[in-house]
Amino acid sequence: MQLKKNIKLGKTSFALIFILFFQIIFIKANSETPVSSEKFAEILVLDKVSSKTTKLKLTIGKELFFQNLNINILKCQNSKFDDDPEVTAFMRVIDLKNKDKDKVFVFNDWTFASSPSIRPFDHPVYDIWLKKCFS
Repeated sequence: MQLKKNIKLGKTSFALIFILFFQIIFIKANSETPVSSEKFAEILVLDKVSSKTTKLKLTIGKELFFQNLNINILKCQNSKFDDDPEVTAFMRVIDLKNKDKDKVFVFNDWTFASSPSIRPFDHPVYDIWLKKCFS
């Protein structure tokens, strides 16, 4: 009889340890602080024809019309690292003069402030660079 109690106790403690292990992992995964999304973004637009640079402040999620471009930043965030913060944004740009329906967006991707050449904005007249995100 004593032997059966020890076996049941062993199975119960294994199941208890198993449940506690996954609860700890679940709590740890959900407790990480998410990267906060900002409310405004600042970009620079270079007109290659006139060589003029314009600084624009955009509200996240709102479209901005600049010359013949429709610029919309859907998400902009600063990284949580303090030593070398990375600024990233998801940007959509439509050229309003382009009537080709096959290619809707001139740019529709993530852009990085520290290295814009990772995802280059390719337009014959304009260049756009992300500068910062802020609230």
